[in-house]
Amino acid sequence: MLKQVISFSRSLVRRKVVDMNSLEDSKLCRCLGTVDLIALGVGSTLGAGVYVLAGEVAKGDSGPSIVISFLIAALASVMAGLCYAEFGARVPKTGSAYLYSYVTVGEIWAFITGWNLILSYVIGTSSVARAWSGTFDEMIGGHIEVFCKTYFSMNSPGLAPYPDFFAVCLILLLSGLLSFGVKESAWVNKVFTSVNVLVLLFVIISGFVKGDTYNWKITEESLVNVTIVTRNLSTTANVSSDYGVGGFMPYGFSGTLAGAATCFYAFVGFDCIATTGEEVKNPQRAIPIGIVVSLTVCFLAYFGVSAALTLMMPYYLLDEKSPLPMAFEYVGWGPAKYVVAVGSLCALSTSLLGSMFPLPRILFAMARDGILFKFMSKVSKRQSPVAATMAAGTTAAIMAFLFDLKALVDMMSIGTLLAYSLVAVCVLLLRYQPEGVLERQPGKGEKDYLSSEESELTESESHLNMLNGGNSTLQTVLHPPLLPSEKSSSVVNMSIGVLVVIVCVISYLTTYHFNSIVGLEVWILVLLSVCLLIFSFCVFMVCRQPQTTKKVSFMVPLLPFLPILSIFVNIYLMVQLSGDTWIRFSVWMAVGFLIYFGYGIWHSAERQRQCQDAHSSSNANQQNMKPILDKQVEMNAAVKEQECFISPDKTSQC
Repeated sequence: MLKQVISFSRSLVRRKVVDMNSLEDSKLCRCLGTVDLIALGVGSTLGAGVYVLAGEVAKGDSGPSIVISFLIAALASVMAGLCYAEFGARVPKTGSAYLYSYVTVGEIWAFITGWNLILSYVIGTSSVARAWSGTFDEMIGGHIEVFCKTYFSMNSPGLAPYPDFFAVCLILLLSGLLSFGVKESAWVNKVFTSVNVLVLLFVIISGFVKGDTYNWKITEESLVNVTIVTRNLSTTANVSSDYGVGGFMPYGFSGTLAGAATCFYAFVGFDCIATTGEEVKNPQRAIPIGIVVSLTVCFLAYFGVSAALTLMMPYYLLDEKSPLPMAFEYVGWGPAKYVVAVGSLCALSTSLLGSMFPLPRILFAMARDGILFKFMSKVSKRQSPVAATMAAGTTAAIMAFLFDLKALVDMMSIGTLLAYSLVAVCVLLLRYQPEGVLERQPGKGEKDYLSSEESELTESESHLNMLNGGNSTLQTVLHPPLLPSEKSSSVVNMSIGVLVVIVCVISYLTTYHFNSIVGLEVWILVLLSVCLLIFSFCVFMVCRQPQTTKKVSFMVPLLPFLPILSIFVNIYLMVQLSGDTWIRFSVWMAVGFLIYFGYGIWHSAERQRQCQDAHSSSNANQQNMKPILDKQVEMNAAVKEQECFISPDKTSQC
């Protein structure tokens, strides 16, 4: 029984072994270049949020300091982006965070990551398709909504007010384009992304031309006067401003940080680049460049648009739903709103493609590894994952057709943040592991077997090894080796595991017991102090261990501090999500575990590979043992033959 439990536990953490000699081999078409990846990253990241988010955050959280909010959010996103870039250079295969988790921390974590990425991309595709439909409908006067509500109204809880036929057609059209070929999809994406970037350049230049720096220096007195007018107050005594204290940071630095937490999600989307590992001509160079350049372009765009917006118009007058058209109306450039409308539709188109593009590739990678249904690993004649694309498109179309997705959008955040956290953990673990952990080792059957005299340890040698093993880990902690070893890797693994738990505890305490911290209550101060001490000790232990000497085209700088900071930021943001979101997430994970334990764990390609290795090694053992057995049979036959020819002893006769 115990043996079965141990075997089952090992199967959960078995790691994918990548054949580093056949990285170029792929069923998919290698036709994308670095520019294609940059366009894909910019298009999926720089979506409709740039046209809406800046006004919402500036008015409610940050004021003109929204530019600082975007800077902080960009730095937090770049930390995750750099971790993705290093893995893209080390393991240039399809699968993104799913694959990175599989080769580093094991199968169950890889499935959890992949299953959550599927959720994120499905909800993202469906919600963006409905947003595209709504924006287009608004431009033509709302006729689609009126027609659908009149003839196809749905008044059930959890469902949308009406089925969105336009969004369904949009998703199915895009699925057809993606099934046709990645090269054509990349070309369409580049066209829409170029239009989007040109519109944003127009907005930024217009903002700096028509802007007024006074809007970054509004006094508190003028804000009080605006509050009196807005509230329609008769008395003006003891009235406080509804719009902060004025100046560059009207809501203080805490408001700027709150805005940064919201702006962080504006940079989500670059990870779709990491799913193209088997469709890029030079992935080990193109993927890191694509991620870093696309994040830089997106930051400059967000920074420029938010600066232009708050310069053109006082932040407290911004419209939360359509800030840019209102800002152009305010400065007397009304017709410019049509340019903005074209740009927003192009942004939604690229964002939709960016959400849809990685989804079939995650499904394809998981199906190829056997932990999802095998039919989704089929590839068309044009070397496109057609089965996974159609499955993904159908699911997203049903979601967009029927459901109210506003309540589900927060679930996207869990999947994305969990993937970011795991990739940062994986980079840390991989950098401190011995050489060749990713590479496929020759099976036991391929090795020359030692003779029995060389391979067997005596009983005294075994006891000596056991006694030495107990002290070796402690010795590694106190005196680390010059190069990574199994022991130094174990020290890092344990330290990172404890560190993640401590980060979760600190995030929970600072989120749900903030008043106790402000009130300087003894219990929470002691608990936080202990947590910070353990955290510092874990970081110290990781810093002492040797890193791998193997170099790749891109490596994360400031290791281990940058990935650890990325883990902290991501876990902290996950803790901020509501309880309802976590309940929905638990239901989704329960469905995933049913699929994994019912199908995936038994059909895993790694399980089959291990079974084949075990079978080949047993055959090799039998072949090596055969001469010995034959010799033994011959000796036994010779002994029997001798016994036959020996005369029996003579007996004495009376």
